[in-house]
Amino acid sequence: MESIVLVGSSGHAKVIIDIVEKQGRYRIAGLIDAFRTVGDETLGYSILGAETDLPRLTAEHDLKGAIVAIGDNNVRAKVVARVTDFCPPLPFVNAVHPEASIGKGVTIGAGTVVMAGAVINPCCQIGRFCIVNTKASLDHDSVMEDFSSLAPGVTIGGNCRIGTHSAVSIGAVLRHGIAIGEHSVVGAGSTVLKAVDAFSVTYGNPAKKVRDRQREDKYL
Repeated sequence: MESIVLVGSSGHAKVIIDIVEKQGRYRIAGLIDAFRTVGDETLGYSILGAETDLPRLTAEHDLKGAIVAIGDNNVRAKVVARVTDFCPPLPFVNAVHPEASIGKGVTIGAGTVVMAGAVINPCCQIGRFCIVNTKASLDHDSVMEDFSSLAPGVTIGGNCRIGTHSAVSIGAVLRHGIAIGEHSVVGAGSTVLKAVDAFSVTYGNPAKKVRDRQREDKYL
């Protein structure tokens, strides 16, 4: 079984640890977290070091891949860039829970995580470093661009597009054919009946734009 590391060690990392263990495809050598002490543990896995240590750790543990286990889309993108800068040869791998349903003709990019109970129906395209969270569903022919995320219980209709770095929050629903612009956030429990502007925050029933947002704004 090939060895990998997870970059991150908080709650989101705990879920990914569980997925990797149940998937049975990779062995987790340990965790990377620059803000914790080497030797600290999460769910029995030790902190091995920071991103700067990855070249050494890759050789020591014969690492074959990494997963960036960070829920915030923008922070995840920054950490992916750091990992790539410090250890270019180390590839990013996927984690797909065995209880997720993946339809025919679906494509899933590197570094993406699909959690338990998620449904991705036929001919969807999932980009790189995305998150399809617990019991989220993405109907036929929909697209998630790189670094986008669906929170638990999200329902996305067919032929929808979720822009890069955008987040659809817990329990939100998108009607068929909706496009979400880049770097946008759809609030929890919202019902989206029309397109969402890029760089915006939208919520409500029906969902309406409430303000603009910047690339660096937190949303979790």
